[in-house]
Amino acid sequence: MVGPTRLEEYSEKYKDLFLMTRRNGILEVRLHTRGESFQFDWPALTAYGNVWSDIGRDPENEVMILTGTGDQWQVANPEVWKTKFMDWPKKRKLEMYHESLRMIENMIFCIDIPTIGAINGSGSHWQMGTLCDITICAEGTDFFDAHYLGGVSPGDGIVLTLQNLIGIKRAAFYAYTGRNMNAQTALDLGLVSEVLANEQLLPRAWELAEMIMQTPRTVRHLTHSILSRPWKKALVSDQGFQLAHQVYDMAIDEEGTFERLMKLRERFQRKE
Repeated sequence: MVGPTRLEEYSEKYKDLFLMTRRNGILEVRLHTRGESFQFDWPALTAYGNVWSDIGRDPENEVMILTGTGDQWQVANPEVWKTKFMDWPKKRKLEMYHESLRMIENMIFCIDIPTIGAINGSGSHWQMGTLCDITICAEGTDFFDAHYLGGVSPGDGIVLTLQNLIGIKRAAFYAYTGRNMNAQTALDLGLVSEVLANEQLLPRAWELAEMIMQTPRTVRHLTHSILSRPWKKALVSDQGFQLAHQVYDMAIDEEGTFERLMKLRERFQRKE
């Protein structure tokens, strides 16, 4: 008989990307790169899908907190795009498509416990924090989607998240303009539920997790199932469609994402 995964095993396996601690059934997963803000690259993309599967198969996990390190959620490293996607081997293109799907889908379909996203600052792939049941963020956090301005169709899940949380018209505006949405606006539009000072963010996440733990386990699991069902429906209906459009666009792109990002990097760094 094959037993469940164990924290001691998978926490060691992912320690260079995800630092994990568990107390009284509450698992904290903290993104990091060498103890600093998480730097996204292709090995990280692969690890994302795998880590959700391992966490979800551990029955000792009863609530999950997802957070980052330092004052940035994730750092998008344009160096990963130095090789144009159209020049990638066909096999690797297909792998990247599936890994990009699993990054989001495995979080929603493999984790059957309440989840709390504590977004500690601005950065890429913030949709992972907003896919959690409860999302809180630090005061200085900006949310934005750089895909369209960078010459890439936005299909990695950010637009899907915006469409489902703030509405299709607002999602279209932020997708086309790449405009920064500050923490207060994110709160007003319903992207997050609370905005806190940086030093209060993680303690508040633990406070919420401990509150959730006060109810019976069956209630927690079944409530999470109810609350996550809209995401499951959205992913099944639209995520593969949106991602396929982005990947196709990249596959026929002769200029390359890296070159455009370098031209526009001041735009991405400027707050509005």
